[in-house]
Amino acid sequence: MMPVGGLAADSRVRSILLLDQSDLRGTFYHDVYKSLQDSINTDVRSHITIYRESLDLNRFSGAAYEQKLRDYVRDKYRDRPIGVIVAIGFSTLALVQRWRDELWPGIPVVFGLVNETDFARTDPPPDSTGGLVRLRLEDSIRAARSVVPNIQRIVLVGDDWERLTILRHWKEELPAAAAGLEVIELVGLPMAELRNRVATLPDRSAIIYSAVYSDGEGGFYPPSIALGFIAETANRPIIVPSETYLDHGVGGFVLLPAAAGADIADRVVRIINGETASSIPVTLTEAVRPIFNWREMQRWKVKEADLPAGSEVRFRDSSIWEKYRWQSASVAAAIVAQAMLISILLHERRRRGYAEFEARQRLTELAHVHRQAIAGQMSSSIAHELNQPLGAILTNAETAELILESDDPDLIELKQILADIRQDDLRASQVIVHMRSLVRRAPFELKEVDANGMMRDGFQLISAQAAVRNVAIYLDACPDPLRVRGDPIQLQQVLLNLIVNGMDAMSAMPFGRMIVGRTAIDGERALISISDSGPGIPAEKLGKIFDPFFSTKEQGMGIGLSIAKSIVHAHKGRIWAENQSEGGAVFWVSLPLSR
Repeated sequence: MMPVGGLAADSRVRSILLLDQSDLRGTFYHDVYKSLQDSINTDVRSHITIYRESLDLNRFSGAAYEQKLRDYVRDKYRDRPIGVIVAIGFSTLALVQRWRDELWPGIPVVFGLVNETDFARTDPPPDSTGGLVRLRLEDSIRAARSVVPNIQRIVLVGDDWERLTILRHWKEELPAAAAGLEVIELVGLPMAELRNRVATLPDRSAIIYSAVYSDGEGGFYPPSIALGFIAETANRPIIVPSETYLDHGVGGFVLLPAAAGADIADRVVRIINGETASSIPVTLTEAVRPIFNWREMQRWKVKEADLPAGSEVRFRDSSIWEKYRWQSASVAAAIVAQAMLISILLHERRRRGYAEFEARQRLTELAHVHRQAIAGQMSSSIAHELNQPLGAILTNAETAELILESDDPDLIELKQILADIRQDDLRASQVIVHMRSLVRRAPFELKEVDANGMMRDGFQLISAQAAVRNVAIYLDACPDPLRVRGDPIQLQQVLLNLIVNGMDAMSAMPFGRMIVGRTAIDGERALISISDSGPGIPAEKLGKIFDPFFSTKEQGMGIGLSIAKSIVHAHKGRIWAENQSEGGAVFWVSLPLSR
């Protein structure tokens, strides 16, 4: 790496290497990075290149792991000039202190998300600056006292203290902070046992959550996901230390990732633009604030007046009167004059809205059942998609064992094997995530979807089932992006239903079975087609195939195409079918392009 110690201020290297102690894919650290990136991009003078690495110190530790990390970082960035090292978290800062002389001599360091308690016990590296956070156990207990009147005990829920990164100091603070309270430590327990324990906690208790990274059985996940599992069974309110946990907790003195990211970005830009790190003082940031969840407050009957001074309450919808006080007064006067007429109209509207809601609920439930049926038909495809990466992982692991048993192990080859294992693991994980999204019951949600990507995913998922049924499948995708606004789960359901229907239509054919998918742009609309080489649709039935409970199959229920039509119409699109002149049927779906 190229040190910047001897460079003039006007020729500083305009790049940073961001080292994160956890995993940037997690919600909290993703928000930190996004805020940092957005803040840097607002400075038109910056043009800063950002390199980033997740060290995953929550799950991996030890001298051997640290050595591999150091070698990896050194080799990867050997030819990349770095202007500033950014260390997120105290564990990362400690690594940077140990590595700096070897890897980044003379390069300034900016740190963030370092607790003031941890920082007070160490000497900061030279030519460094950063922002400290104050996350004290006594503040979380203060929040618990405001939530549970006459509280008698606190229940500490989290991973082993040594596994924690930001909140490890809570263990030392516990005796003084919890004086006068009974303390129950549910620390380092398997997730199944933890869920059972929090379901039977005594009255006048509050849960104080730190972070859980493991299920205790070899599985790992972000601590926000773990909190969701715990909150499902917890019978007492949960005090949380992070803004990203607020969905499942009543609140507390929470750490704001966006504020921490913005503070880091400000220091980085100042250094890149000419200031020295040592001239920027280390200060306590305003990244910790008392914030509470209105929905959880209602559940646990928490009064807003009992909250700590300066608390912010979120997820509370303001009333019409609060938003439009004077306008509401005028409307109220008009309502008094026309009370009888409006009462009748509102009654009719309520009845119609309830009927529409019930219809949507029935359609959602029916669509969910139909997705489960499709997933059942695709079981062979799922097994195939999982067996391939799992088999590759096993082969790579066996190869690695053989290499390690040799007198002179080839570390470069081992690194490549680990990269292959990671890639295959991600592939298997994506298959599972995709299938879970397909079968779970979810509300209608509009997102920007790439129709080309959706087609590719669908064809890949169905490939094994097509091979078993002796069906050749081809995809002719439009070269241009096809961005549409839609619910990805429901649109995928339409696509898979059309493909499976096409394969069913060709089941009696001895050979020549083929499914072709195409995407194209038709003006301001995306055009998707699924065609087969089967016998086609009888002319007298062509106009009825989208009717509910009408089916051309002997064992068909007649709901698949009806649901597909409802889904497409909900996306402001069209769906229709035609017979091809050369034989077979083709189904068309037209959706408006996202502007």
